[in-house]
Amino acid sequence: MDHLPALTADCREIGDWLVAQDARTVLVDGRSGSGKSSISARLQQAWQHRLNDTRVRLVHLDDIYPGWSGLQRGSEHVLEQLLQPRCRGRDGRWRAWDWERDAPGEWHQVPADAPLILEGVGALTARSRSCADLAIWVEAPAELRRRRALRRDADLYAPYWTHWRAQEDAFLAREQPQSAADIIVRNMTPGEFGEG
Repeated sequence: MDHLPALTADCREIGDWLVAQDARTVLVDGRSGSGKSSISARLQQAWQHRLNDTRVRLVHLDDIYPGWSGLQRGSEHVLEQLLQPRCRGRDGRWRAWDWERDAPGEWHQVPADAPLILEGVGALTARSRSCADLAIWVEAPAELRRRRALRRDADLYAPYWTHWRAQEDAFLAREQPQSAADIIVRNMTPGEFGEG
């Protein structure tokens, strides 16, 4: 990769690099509560500003996982339906999960030429990495991550924290997303990137 930004969370510098590379796809992965959503939102703003274009799409895997046991299926879904078609120059799509009805929701299209940030646990695998211009891994200490996640979604998330963490453990052991990342963000300070 030409002149890849240093291993920092400077979203402006990354935005400049994405524009210079004519990039289309960024993956942002990390455990729950690490700060992925906040960093992704900042990166979306920086990229849009550099492009002078509001078409940068930000897709959250939280909107896609098919329920609390769906990390692996969500990861496979975005690979097969969103990322791989875009790799072939075709529009991608993703299907939302209706958490209230516990059922599949609406389909959403993402044009092949639209800049895309895919954010969430399961975004970065060996197969998905080949469809992206840049991959970012976000990490934070376990207790900080737990506090952030439960503060954000306490009533919904608390009963499933251990179950979800086990899925994250299995995903990390199987896919080793950190080793596929171009940039590793060590989000060690509470509140540094918000609570996402």
